[in-house]
Amino acid sequence: MLKVLKFRYFLWALMVIGCGESTEQKQSDGAAKEISTTQKEVIDTNQKFILFYGNSLTAAYGLDTKEGFPNRIQQRLDSLGLEYKVINSGLSGETTSGGLNRLDWVLNQPVDIFVLELGANDGLRGIPISESMNNLQAMIDMVKAKNPETIIILAGMQIPPNMGSDYTSQFMAMYPALAKSNEILLIPFLLEGVAGIPELNLEDGIHPTAEGQKIVTNNVWKILKSVVLPKTDTEVTTTTEVDKMN
Repeated sequence: MLKVLKFRYFLWALMVIGCGESTEQKQSDGAAKEISTTQKEVIDTNQKFILFYGNSLTAAYGLDTKEGFPNRIQQRLDSLGLEYKVINSGLSGETTSGGLNRLDWVLNQPVDIFVLELGANDGLRGIPISESMNNLQAMIDMVKAKNPETIIILAGMQIPPNMGSDYTSQFMAMYPALAKSNEILLIPFLLEGVAGIPELNLEDGIHPTAEGQKIVTNNVWKILKSVVLPKTDTEVTTTTEVDKMN
């Protein structure tokens, strides 16, 4: 019964996101300026760069950006003495189409690891799976063309069945299919352990709280650590150990 209630809450929250994200899009200009400033800061350095490219989840909507998972990843990297600079390129309300349109400009900076977190807004708006998949593929192709050595990580998402079971299952399957065909890494479900849990989301029921962002950080780290840590360190660094860093 508890699982049913949580799912209903999650279903309601995701139905609201279509309207909520439209309001958030008004913040895009300011966010874009912030990203532009960040880019200017990192150009012409010798550091390695991790670019988080997504929507309001990446942008840490409703929170100080320091509480969002990209910044928490930066703190984790710093604690481990790893020479990586995290760039947060999240825009609220972003779809795969919008992400594709602005990606060429974003890639005018060095990117060693590219974390792609887009598609949820497409699913909630009922955009054809083929269109979303083509846009995601185009972004993956663009990153590879810019620098074949860039490591790409795809963040998987899920949606409730309000668009029909076929659409829902195809949407969920889109991410592992893309990861497999492109031989890239996959975060199975970015919001695992957060979605549908009221106390881990803001009042809108959509965006993670600071505590929720900590869980999202761990979801990302489970995959990212295999890339940024030497193999021996990856084997011994457990989720419990890295939690203490936050």
